[in-house]
Amino acid sequence: MALAKNLSKHFKGVLFGGNWSDSNYKDQLADVDWKMATSKVAGLNTIAQLVYHATYYLPHIANVLEGGPLQARDKYSWETPDIKSEADWQALLDAVWTDAERLIAVTAKLPEEQMWADFSDPKYGHYFSNLNGIIEHLHYHLGQIVLLKKLHGSKG
Repeated sequence: MALAKNLSKHFKGVLFGGNWSDSNYKDQLADVDWKMATSKVAGLNTIAQLVYHATYYLPHIANVLEGGPLQARDKYSWETPDIKSEADWQALLDAVWTDAERLIAVTAKLPEEQMWADFSDPKYGHYFSNLNGIIEHLHYHLGQIVLLKKLHGSKG
């Protein structure tokens, strides 16, 4: 169970803080309002698009860890919901934090032997590579969010 708890800790670190990079989604998004989140800079993805895309898989992965089927589809990971107000932006963030807490909790309980079992379908590899890959994916897009905030003039 040590591996599962460590992966859970890494999810928590990138999403809520306490990682070695000292950067995380919760802190980076704390000063982002809906207008900044939805504003394009130099033709790049918006912060809202990156947040939605990077965290799209969290509830789907948690569902698999809880014994359910994998229902995520890559093509849907960029279908960011319309954000037309601060309430819409906060609703997206609230969903992200809820999904993150769920994934953190279920990851911590994963039996060690399951880490090396096929994840949902053999074509996806084992549980460990998927969980570690999601953490890497979160860090990758977090870096983009930090850079976009700087382009918007935030000290991020």
